[in-house]
Amino acid sequence: MTIILFILISLQGIAQTRTPLTLNEAIALSLQNNYDIQLTRNDSLLAALDYAYANYALLPTLNANGGILLNNNNSRQVLADGSERKRDGIRSTNINASLNLNWTLFDGFRMFIARDRLKELVELGELQIKNQVIVTVADVMRTYYDIVRQEQQLKATEEQIALSAERLQLAQYRFDIGVGAKPDVLQAQIDLNAQRSQALTQQTAINKLKEQLNQLMALPVSNDYELADTTITFNPDLTLDSVSSIALTSNPELLIGRKNLEIAELDLRLRRAERFPAISFNSAYNFSRTNNSSVVNQFQPLFNQNHGWNYGFTASIPIFNGYNTRRLIRAAQLNIQSQQLLYDRNVALINTSIANAYRDYDLYKRTLELEEENIELVRENIFIARERYRLGISTYLEMREAQQSLADAMNRLIQARYNVKVAEIELLRLRGDLVK
Repeated sequence: MTIILFILISLQGIAQTRTPLTLNEAIALSLQNNYDIQLTRNDSLLAALDYAYANYALLPTLNANGGILLNNNNSRQVLADGSERKRDGIRSTNINASLNLNWTLFDGFRMFIARDRLKELVELGELQIKNQVIVTVADVMRTYYDIVRQEQQLKATEEQIALSAERLQLAQYRFDIGVGAKPDVLQAQIDLNAQRSQALTQQTAINKLKEQLNQLMALPVSNDYELADTTITFNPDLTLDSVSSIALTSNPELLIGRKNLEIAELDLRLRRAERFPAISFNSAYNFSRTNNSSVVNQFQPLFNQNHGWNYGFTASIPIFNGYNTRRLIRAAQLNIQSQQLLYDRNVALINTSIANAYRDYDLYKRTLELEEENIELVRENIFIARERYRLGISTYLEMREAQQSLADAMNRLIQARYNVKVAEIELLRLRGDLVK
């Protein structure tokens, strides 16, 4: 089945009370709090943040610089004719400022390829979130229905305890009136104690599974709750063709592999673009002013000011860099081949997993049909055996064997229902539409 997620207003209230917890509520809590999903979401947000500024990389850069320098010097000069000039406390002020604009006009289209690569990384992050969500939802569903299975098993054990208590009572009554044997009473008590011990073990298993579900929902381990679902239902109409055909276009693992292949192809284009020249437009406005309070040399200006702007073009042409560009291109080509091999391998693995999961699904469905038919026969048999034992026309062993047959049949029935559900969850996970 397809789980339709919705936002619940009082999720935390549900987690802290004994209100029955539904499967959708457990899934919503896990999607809201699960640590793995939050980490994957942060990675995706970083990629989206980079892409949001991708277009700005195509614009020119503009930088302003400015400075002021104050000098206080003592000067002494001896000229070639033997004359000497000396002056103390020479103060000067130098102010300079500039505004520089640089704009890359052509770089082998690397800017555009890099922008496309950032876009692919954003889509890759979204696919990774979807994959992590599906994995988390599948874990929550398996754990949730495992708790349901264990609780059904506990109810079956409690039913066995009631039957054993009744068998002990009948054995004691028959022994008291002299038509029964003491070993029958002892064996009935032994069986009853064993089933009570099994019930304690079963309750411990339920508590452990609840702790695992709390971990998936990122809630305190000690948080307790009851499940709203007491039965395990499944979709009996899944077919192998419907799962296989949709998986190729919806399975997030395959989509991630395909996206990695596209990113590898963009990396190759980036490397090839390094062979092209880069052309840039450069422009600057400069201003400088020097103001001297006094000078030693009479030909030195007391005040000097310059300002103006300049512009031009620069070209950087790659000629030879030790074949490093060729090496990087070859490495990018090998990476494409590796990504293609990984994708083909994942396709084969997922097709195999789908085939195996569907075989399990089909087997467990047929097994469940047999067990549902068999449980009616076993219950009728235990009823007859109990009445015959009460009337004294059957032996204690016949009654005990009929009860054991009921216990085994109930265990197989509960396990068969759970196995069908687990196989269905796996098929939907592989198909990629466990969550919509």
